[in-house]
Formats: sequence, structure tokens, C-alpha cells
Amino acid sequence: MSQISNLFLSIGKPVKDEYGRSVGRIISFATTPSGKFAAAFIELSDGRFTKQPMEALVFNGADVTFISEIRSKAAVFCDQIPFIWRKDQALKDLAEKRKINSDLYQELHNSFSAVLSQLRKDAQIILDDAAQGITRCQQELSALSYGVLHLELEHEIGKISDDTYKSAFTLLQENIKRTNNEKTDLEVTKSKLSNILLGDSPSMPEKKTTIFVEPVAEAAYLPEPPVVIYVKEVGKAGI
Repeated sequence: MSQISNLFLSIGKPVKDEYGRSVGRIISFATTPSGKFAAAFIELSDGRFTKQPMEALVFNGADVTFISEIRSKAAVFCDQIPFIWRKDQALKDLAEKRKINSDLYQELHNSFSAVLSQLRKDAQIILDDAAQGITRCQQELSALSYGVLHLELEHEIGKISDDTYKSAFTLLQENIKRTNNEKTDLEVTKSKLSNILLGDSPSMPEKKTTIFVEPVAEAAYLPEPPVVIYVKEVGKAGI
């Protein structure tokens, strides 16, 4: 009962994604006849509504975080596909050792093969979504870099005050940092899921990078925006 009370206290609370961007706010919950929470109704920042399964949300006190569907589903596939594959291999070993008869082996093997085939098809969809997400992040980073460039230019010629410049630059830097983190996570997800689909052991990058952009003083601007980038290690990346 305390869990139900605590979650209902989340109604009206803001929802953010894993990178701190505003998603919307909790409006209501859907529960089963037994009282189990099944889904949350969220008013999105643009005024639309969406219904999301509870697995897509993390509740930590007053903080509500929306988990990327790509990363959450990829994590499931990265667990399930190797697990089913290992069971099928164990089944084959039992058959070779004549611990089960051939008819039973074939029946179970066909079942495992069908499950693996469907999992791989579903995983390929997520893989394609991850690739599209990476492209989107690259486009956003390009636009943000040009935003920095034009902000620098307007500030340099006195069109923008120092206070306005600092405030705008901070916002741009925060968005660059978030988008870079999202792009890195998507790349890690894509790499791991690709390895799983190829039947290889997944390898995870050891480090995740956060990118900060500092103002460029007295720079000669070229067609591509001159942005100074510092890379800081912030820990392991994972799904």
C-alpha cells in the first residue's frame, strides 16, 4: 500500500529523460484490478498525451526518469538472444550424448529456433532505430555548433551583451553535452546489439566521454564552426 501511495504522489511531477531534458509530467496511472501499476499517463511538453508502461519509467523520490525505448529493449535482446542460444546449444550437447531422443531434440530445437528468429527480427528494428538516433544526434550537434559560431560572431561585434552571451552559451553547452552523451549511448547500444546478432561476444567500450564546449577567443572562423572541445572521462558506459 505504501508503494501505491508513493507512486500516486508522483502525479503532477515533471518527467525528464536520461539526459535531463524535459519530457512532460505525470497525469495519472493505469492499475490492474489487483492494484498493480500497469502504465503511466504523461502529458508531453508539447501538450500531447502518451501512455507508457511502468518499465519505461524510473521513480526516485520526486524525480521521474523516462528510459529510452531503444536502450531498454536492446538490453532485453542482449540478454534473451544469448540465453536462448545457449539453451539450444545445451540441448544439442544432450542429444549428442544420447541423453534425449532425436524426436524430442528436434521438437525443442525447432521451438528455440523460432524464438531466436523472432528475437533477431525484433532486435534488427531496434538496431535500425539506434542508427537513426545516431544520425539525428549528429545533425543536432552540427546545428548546435553553428549556434555557438553565430553566438560568438554576434557577441564579437557587440550585438549581444556579455550577460546574454554567457546565458545563451551555457544553454548551448548543456545541450551539446546532453546530445553527445545520447549519441555515445546509442553507439554503444548499436555496437553491442550488432555483436549479439552476429553471434559474437558483446564488447563494451571502457570509457564514456562528456564533451564541453568553451568560447573560442579571437579565432579565424572557417565554413565549419570552430569549437574547442575538451573530453573528460566520466565512467563506464552501458545499457
